[in-house]
Amino acid sequence: MVNLEWFRTFKAIYETGSLTGAAEALYVSQPGVSLHLSSLENYVGCKLFDRSSRRMVSTERGKILYNYIQEAIGKLEEAEQHFHKSAEAERPTISIGMCFETFQFTLESYLPSLPFNVIIKFGEYPEMLDDLDSGVLDMIITPQKGDQKGLEYEPFFKERIVVIGGSKTDIRTIQRLIKSKDNCAIHEWLKKQTWYGTAGDMEGLRRFWHTNFGIRPDFKPNFIVPNLSSIIRCLSKGSGVAVLPDFLSKRRWPPAISGIYGKAITPSRIPSILAPAKRPCTAQRSERSKRSF
Repeated sequence: MVNLEWFRTFKAIYETGSLTGAAEALYVSQPGVSLHLSSLENYVGCKLFDRSSRRMVSTERGKILYNYIQEAIGKLEEAEQHFHKSAEAERPTISIGMCFETFQFTLESYLPSLPFNVIIKFGEYPEMLDDLDSGVLDMIITPQKGDQKGLEYEPFFKERIVVIGGSKTDIRTIQRLIKSKDNCAIHEWLKKQTWYGTAGDMEGLRRFWHTNFGIRPDFKPNFIVPNLSSIIRCLSKGSGVAVLPDFLSKRRWPPAISGIYGKAITPSRIPSILAPAKRPCTAQRSERSKRSF
């Protein structure tokens, strides 16, 4: 005898486009979703989805079955919600990817007031874009856009990229060059400094260099550290320079560290919120989270 849960699982896979998305929508495990789909395909005697590395694409038989069961399953789900007894509404959960510093200075203080549960994932931007596309994440905050289709890009906030100097960095020369607007001399002075950077993201340095000098930087940082906070701690105790977003540096600079060259940077709309465009089960949660920020 057919299990009605098989049909509900099939409907969720069809609408989310992935096993992971269906599991999140139904609050079940991904292996359970796979088992339901396999059982249903064995029962109907045909394949309902073509499986690719990123998406579950419905076959023609799958489209026909979806048209047959969509309204009926929808009514059953509506009845379940209407007659389900609960002391309080169940809190939804949203998964967000971002870098650690962005979490610290843009989201962390809002967590206690959010009307839903939040799962934060830290990682590299390309990896988070893949997780967003596959349904592991509901949204990410990133300065980079990917090639994935079906994603919505929305400006989140503006940041200004500046260069900061360490507590033992003599910045008198660069201050004089800035006043005289000698870009060639500024360029040469900066190249001779000890530079700090992070392994995960060199986009800020490239953007700063291209905006101010019209070329890509032709050098690599002397020190590669885990994150931007590590750079600030290192510079607070020694010499050197680094490129940082001002939203981070303004809050964390020790008194001895100061911005030395950044006024030529044009503020850019990064990072941005990225939200899946074809994930109806998470669209409402994504919109609520954006309003909260």
